[in-house]
Amino acid sequence: MYLSNAEEIVAYIACIAIVIGFIVSTYVEIKNTIAEEKGKLAEKRKNETKIKTLIEYLNAKRELIDVIAKKQKPQDKEKLQK
Repeated sequence: MYLSNAEEIVAYIACIAIVIGFIVSTYVEIKNTIAEEKGKLAEKRKNETKIKTLIEYLNAKRELIDVIAKKQKPQDKEKLQK
């Protein structure tokens, strides 16, 4: 049950095609995975920037409220004394 020369050549070509197909599909999957990870990283950085901006906004708002509260305390004391 040996293969003839033509059958051996066809078998080698099929094996080479399978290996090349596996290599190409693996390369494409790796490339897609890297692209997805880059997208996730970019989105994470974007979200971190938004969060930092929001934190700065909230801190500024808190400071403003604190200043207003401090200024209102003396006014409240004056109203109570009158």
